[in-house]
Amino acid sequence: MKTVLNVIWLILCGLWMCLFYLFAGVLLCVTIIGIPFGLASFRIGLFALWPFGRKAIERRGAGAPSLIGNVLWVILAGWWLALGHIFTGLLLCVTIIGIPLGLANFKMIPISLLPLGREIVPTDEPFIAAGPFGRPAPANPPHHPPGNQGW
Repeated sequence: MKTVLNVIWLILCGLWMCLFYLFAGVLLCVTIIGIPFGLASFRIGLFALWPFGRKAIERRGAGAPSLIGNVLWVILAGWWLALGHIFTGLLLCVTIIGIPLGLANFKMIPISLLPLGREIVPTDEPFIAAGPFGRPAPANPPHHPPGNQGW
């Protein structure tokens, strides 16, 4: 199903949004200071090209540099890329078939505004539950035989 959605997305808005991100990335890479922002724009552009089956998550420990970078990003390119997602999302929501794609466009607005400190990962990865103190839970939890509650 996600392949069908990705193909429809690619035709209706994915290619155009990817081109906007690539254009912003090239403009930002022209300056030496803008290269990290340009690379983030290329990364998000590829995400905007084929988004179903992937998601953006926050990277822990990104810290103050990503906060400062996101403020600069919003000023330089983020606001008009977010407007592109709003515009295409509204256009897609006019049709019944386009509603899921329009909603997906609206979900991409936060990453278009604040891309630094985020990572794009496949949604097919298994969920790893957090154990105590934020560590991953053990793969094989201890087994208690019936009738023995561990007392």
